[in-house]
Amino acid sequence: AEMATFEEQTECVVEALFFDLLGEDGSDCRSLETDSEDPVQSAGEPPTRFDPVVVASRLRRMGDQCNVDFEKVSSEALAEVLKGKKLKLPSRCLQMEKFGAAVDSLSRSWSNQNPELVYERVFLAVSVKLLMHVPKKVLSMVQPSQLINVINGNSQVRSYIEACGGWVRM
Repeated sequence: AEMATFEEQTECVVEALFFDLLGEDGSDCRSLETDSEDPVQSAGEPPTRFDPVVVASRLRRMGDQCNVDFEKVSSEALAEVLKGKKLKLPSRCLQMEKFGAAVDSLSRSWSNQNPELVYERVFLAVSVKLLMHVPKKVLSMVQPSQLINVINGNSQVRSYIEACGGWVRM
């Protein structure tokens, strides 16, 4: 089977993450985690096959471990995202721009304060944590395609993921 592009893989990962976050039972992704059961690979074999559910589960864990307190952060973009008021359709794009801006500024300040943390990993953790933090009504207005664009649109994060060996290795 031919390998999916980075954009296609990001789409699969984000959709699996949204399915998990919007599901009634928050353990959907976690119960499907299979990292520890990966078979030993022989030399010359390609890396473990791409499984968006496993990657989404890893991202969810990164979000769980992210200890940013969004209520104590002063950021205009973040405040707009957390308001979560009913949005008219054209405002959705603006909402996602603010989401992307909030994630980027929080990630930069957090990784500047903690130099041992890699910006790109912080970016992924903060974006997942913010999705987990926003009320369900706001989350349902945020479409997977918008988060896909936030990740694919950040060339620094994309390069980092690719340098790690792609989503498979995240």
